[in-house]
Amino acid sequence: MLVLPPKLTHDDAPACVHMLRQGLAGQTGSATVIDASALAQFDSSALAVLLECRRESSALGRGFAVKGLPPRLRELASLYGVAGLLPAAP
Repeated sequence: MLVLPPKLTHDDAPACVHMLRQGLAGQTGSATVIDASALAQFDSSALAVLLECRRESSALGRGFAVKGLPPRLRELASLYGVAGLLPAAP
């Protein structure tokens, strides 16, 4: 499982994407799960990071799910019409 940091804003996004790509490369299995439960400070860049991770995971032939997505970020995803692209992990 890959874990998002407590703060993920525009300035943090490039480093976070880099970290997640490294994590994806080191993973095996049929699905990527991102743990977003630590997110406390974020903006719409967090959605962009999650969607990029979803694209990378798909390119590797893996499924994708998010665990612990904060309610405010779920609302933002719905507002932007991308909530369906960020399924909740079981």
